[in-house]
Amino acid sequence: MLALARRFRPALRLLPALVTLPLLSGCGMVVLEPAGDVARQQGNLVIVSTILMLLIIVPVMALTIFFAWRYRAANKEATYKPDWDHSTQLELVIWAAPLLIIICLGALTWVGTHLLDPYRPLARTAPGNPVATEVQPLDVQVVALDWKWVFIYPEQGIATVNELALPVDRPIRFRISASSVMNSFYIPALAGQIYAMPGMETKLHAVLNRPGNYEGFSANYSGAGFSKMRFKVRGMDGAGFTTWASQTKGAGGTLDRAAYLRLERPSENEPVRRFAGVEAGLFDAVVNMCVEPGKMCMRDMMALDAKGGLGLAGIHNVRPLEYDKTAGRGSGPAPDRKMVAALCLPLPGDEGKPVMERRVDLSPLTGAGLSRPGSLPRATFIAAADETSIPTPIPFAKSNR
Repeated sequence: MLALARRFRPALRLLPALVTLPLLSGCGMVVLEPAGDVARQQGNLVIVSTILMLLIIVPVMALTIFFAWRYRAANKEATYKPDWDHSTQLELVIWAAPLLIIICLGALTWVGTHLLDPYRPLARTAPGNPVATEVQPLDVQVVALDWKWVFIYPEQGIATVNELALPVDRPIRFRISASSVMNSFYIPALAGQIYAMPGMETKLHAVLNRPGNYEGFSANYSGAGFSKMRFKVRGMDGAGFTTWASQTKGAGGTLDRAAYLRLERPSENEPVRRFAGVEAGLFDAVVNMCVEPGKMCMRDMMALDAKGGLGLAGIHNVRPLEYDKTAGRGSGPAPDRKMVAALCLPLPGDEGKPVMERRVDLSPLTGAGLSRPGSLPRATFIAAADETSIPTPIPFAKSNR
């Protein structure tokens, strides 16, 4: 009995692995069986590439076993040629076959890279269903926080936390950014992953073709709560999406800058949350890293730099940036977060007025040691409202010291 156990010991070691195989039958291969057309094309690309590579791998593995068996020492009938060193026919096969496969893979990659570019608007929602010119994609603004996701629907004027609802068969245009560190926005059933980075905006175009409940998550390590940084994806028909948006409108609450700064604090296992309203321009403020009141936006800073900067008068207005040097973004009290102060901001009621007619509030100017500007009849400086307007600096009054 002991001898029998020793004989079958290698097979017994494989028994636990064999027992777990039936459990794997319930796993869904969502990457190869997705619910979105873009993800399906990407899955097909993986399958075709794998088959092309197997055209070389399988014959090589088979020939390795064949040669080892045919030319074994016990086979006296095998041809023995110790001086053989070259065969033109064999060289052609060895080099031509891999070369052809590399050419096919290169062509496939070139075409797929351009057709599946995440920044490229969709030309179809499914095979044989081109996107009509009058169809407008659904805009969804995505912000990766520590450790949760915020989704803003500017068309509907609503926002959610850790819940993404999408209508089926309608193109979706994602605008993606982050608050502190780099994350990766990934919904396997919808499309491939794309990075979410602070101070930058990435785009992703996709479509969902089947209703259902799916999962999204961050595919890039971003700290202690990374493993729980997941969100629900709900695919529904057009009527269902309209009903969901109406219900969210009745949930109450507004995602303004103050609410966003509270939400920005690092936390894990955040429940699904809905906001009936969103402050205008919030996502652009996130991208330009100026959600905090009185902080200069990156676009305004770059516009000032393009005009030569503020010179010596503005040197003390620059304070060290501290985002994630010593603590997570949003983890400290607001006064402890260093920033570059905005020089002036449009006051309530002045947003729609021409630049020269706007009032100027000098209170945000908090530069250490910087003399206050003199009283000017007209403001000649205004923070850039967009990338196309370049502000002109205010002439600062000379110091009396």
